[in-house]
Amino acid sequence: MTDYAARRGARTGATIWRVLSRETELRIVPDGVMDLMWFQDRLVVAGADTRTMIATTRPGDVTWGLRFSPGVAHALLGRPVHELTDQRIDLSELVAVPGRAGPFSDPAAALEEVFIALWSRADPDRPTLRLAASLDRAARNGLSVRETSAVHDLSERTLRRLSNTLFGYGPKTLMQIHRFQRALRIARGGMPLGETAATAGYADQAHFTRETRRLTGRTPSALARSGA
Repeated sequence: MTDYAARRGARTGATIWRVLSRETELRIVPDGVMDLMWFQDRLVVAGADTRTMIATTRPGDVTWGLRFSPGVAHALLGRPVHELTDQRIDLSELVAVPGRAGPFSDPAAALEEVFIALWSRADPDRPTLRLAASLDRAARNGLSVRETSAVHDLSERTLRRLSNTLFGYGPKTLMQIHRFQRALRIARGGMPLGETAATAGYADQAHFTRETRRLTGRTPSALARSGA
């Protein structure tokens, strides 16, 4: 089990999260986002996940993270983020790390400082970030590849290329992961799994179970009980 807390960063407005590990493994299920983390005394970039990732920890270990908004990781790191999918890579292997690399007495503040320095250096293209945010909303709303292409006046081929560059995988996978996350939140709120599946947009409970197993290797009921 883990203790998880999140808040908005005072300087950046980004989501800052903190996880306290209670066991020797930290299980991270796909969530459709990328993060900058302070993990085991290292600044690490967490790429987009297509499956559950397992990190070896010690009880009492604390991991801090700053969640990148859609398209921001691509802008700050200067590379298509599909190169980082299903990986955890030291920030120093991707870019020159601004300031000192730790240790930090206040990891949350340090993550914001690093983010601000990377942002100033990269000067992200605002139209591209707006497009990324719009594509992410379409995926969260369950739009198909065809519908998303039409809404954004893009060919399906261009949409797939952009999605891989900005999110780490194609638009269909992004939609499936957001749907899974929505269903997981609903199930953990106590709704029966059949109703959860229908509310989240699955064809039926069996569809929900198949996708959950594919993404995590576990059943929806096991995930809902575990909280991890």
